[in-house]
Amino acid sequence: MSDTPAKPSVLFVCVHNAGRSQMAAGWLAHLAQGRIEVRSAGSAPAGTINPVAVEAMAEAGVDITAEKPKVLTPEAVQDSDVVITMGCGDACPFFPGKRYEDWKLEDPAGQGIEAVRPIRDEIKARVSQLIAELLPA
Repeated sequence: MSDTPAKPSVLFVCVHNAGRSQMAAGWLAHLAQGRIEVRSAGSAPAGTINPVAVEAMAEAGVDITAEKPKVLTPEAVQDSDVVITMGCGDACPFFPGKRYEDWKLEDPAGQGIEAVRPIRDEIKARVSQLIAELLPA
């Protein structure tokens, strides 16, 4: 048994769990290197991840090809310390005692790679900030 506290867990939520939340989860998994539990889900998940989001992340050296859109469950929210929503509106279940943040981000759906790159980079900056808050040195 170790005395280390349980690692923090973060849930990223958007409507389709195909673009923004997948890029955010990819960044968090990549940058936190296993020190934070990463979840993502959508209130109305798409059938597949946005291929342009996959391409944009691949350009940055992060592979999210194995990910699949997942449906948002109350359990996923309950099991997470931080819930970050990206335009899922009222569909996100609310539990007291959780840290909620709403990240206003452009939706990459239907956009070309040139439009998705700045979204990817903004998500990386926000995820880096989140890691700094959750894992103080």
